[in-house]
Amino acid sequence: MRIGYGWDSHEFKSGIPLKIGGLALPHDKGLGGHSDGDVLLHAITDALLGAIAGPDIGALFPPSDAQWKNADSAVFLREALRRVKTAGYEPVNLDSTLILSAPRIGPLAEAIRKHVAELCGIPADCVGIKAKTPEGMGTENAAIANVVVLLRRC
Repeated sequence: MRIGYGWDSHEFKSGIPLKIGGLALPHDKGLGGHSDGDVLLHAITDALLGAIAGPDIGALFPPSDAQWKNADSAVFLREALRRVKTAGYEPVNLDSTLILSAPRIGPLAEAIRKHVAELCGIPADCVGIKAKTPEGMGTENAAIANVVVLLRRC
């Protein structure tokens, strides 16, 4: 068994769509980043890579490389899952906490859970999606994702 932890954050910016967990969410701002800014998929990717002592997302997909500009973060996740499989492991479950002021994730959590489960090839009841507000921490214009994953030998 292996455990991995991932964390990511991006600032909200006008004029771009919001993607979290690989889904386009209704909101007036999106998350800025070199790729699509999907904090949840970025944190899952880093958690998977960390569990196998692999390189982090920035080393594999550097923001300085133009080919990753506006890239779909599912590409990063698929590469992490490929590396996990090559290392002889498979994901068992993951748990995540999103920290953001808006949009409210509660009403969207089930759709995000199902999509993340599908992307990771695990049952939806093995994916935890929780959200918290920053409560005056000074991060009201950002989204933060914390993820832990459990892998087992396959």
